[in-house]
Amino acid sequence: MTGLAVDLSEAKGPSAAEAVVLAPEAFTTLAAAEAVWRELEAGPAVVMTPYQRFDFAAAYMTTIGRAEAASPFVAVLRDPLGRVRLLLPFAVRRELGLTVARVIGGPHANFHMPIFATREAAGLPHGTIVAALRRLGRVAGIDAFAFAHQPRIWDGTANPLAVGGTPSASDAYGMRLDGDAEATIRRLFSGDARRKLRQKEKWLVDAHGPVTHRVAATPVEAEAILAAYLTQKAARFAQLGLSDPFAGPAARDFLTASCLPSPAGPAPFELHALMAQADGRVLATFIGVADGRRFSGMLTSFDPDPAFARFSPGDLLLHRLIRDQAARGRLALDLGVGEAHYKAKICEETIALVDGLVPVSPRGRLLAIGGRLAVTVKRRIKRNPRLRFLAESLRGAAAGRVRIFSNR
Repeated sequence: MTGLAVDLSEAKGPSAAEAVVLAPEAFTTLAAAEAVWRELEAGPAVVMTPYQRFDFAAAYMTTIGRAEAASPFVAVLRDPLGRVRLLLPFAVRRELGLTVARVIGGPHANFHMPIFATREAAGLPHGTIVAALRRLGRVAGIDAFAFAHQPRIWDGTANPLAVGGTPSASDAYGMRLDGDAEATIRRLFSGDARRKLRQKEKWLVDAHGPVTHRVAATPVEAEAILAAYLTQKAARFAQLGLSDPFAGPAARDFLTASCLPSPAGPAPFELHALMAQADGRVLATFIGVADGRRFSGMLTSFDPDPAFARFSPGDLLLHRLIRDQAARGRLALDLGVGEAHYKAKICEETIALVDGLVPVSPRGRLLAIGGRLAVTVKRRIKRNPRLRFLAESLRGAAAGRVRIFSNR
């Protein structure tokens, strides 16, 4: 029941546009929805996260979605004038005997917002949106629409689907970027932190030669950085005694597909690497999705060899990534969902997230009961060091491993 939460159907939100009735329609293939989807995401006033780009959804559905026997279900809601107000890309599959629609991307997408045509469209009351979804769900035989990781506010715009939701187990963390890359670095990193990074880079260069920040510009470069990520992360998971979520072929195929550009635009993934100039060895990686306004971090790794790891290549790459994004004119950068020490050091924004569920059938309504409890318990565990220690210990025991944890 992961990702299910409070029943949103009765929650109350703004009432300014309660009289608006949205006309829902659905596409059951991505190809059928592609034209309206691409037109919407290219709109100058669109409000969306990079995870709802058509190409990201296509890469996911042809790999992980297919492996999970999920079917696309793209909901488009129009106003009385026939204008598209928002689009919700769902993957539908059977869960616990019910037909459940979840926003495409699952755990591989940090944010699961709708695509709103404008900020005005994002101001529609949640009750109006929910009513349209329930009408659509009844016709399509869907028991529930499940929403995980809904930002309460995105780029200064309130998200109506977050109204009445249960706080997610973890929030996301990010920062704003200035047009001046150097001013951004000075604001986010203290003078002492900048000096330490410069010293580490000097030691790294003295030991192994010059390094460079590379942004993949071709499929070959992207695949090389991705291969380094998978190798480095597999070693890290093994070191921690954790299962590798990218060990399966579907997950790896999704990552590979996301590195490839389409005729309509760039690849869903933007891949960054810190590389040794002498031999091209990848010392650290940072992979994310992006649009014109924001870079959203998804995956990061570093070379576990102590000869390189002691120079903190991941920190050096993050420093260069921030500088690069600011110089390219992007306005925001986030480091994804989940608490981490490196995020706490530099992130100035907490992106509050909620989980919710819109039941359609009576059986779908029952999902909200256990789902809300599951999300609440998970959040409490993650935010309580003692409970988190116990949960990690139990997880290690269940995996047949003996692990020693320390609070130091």
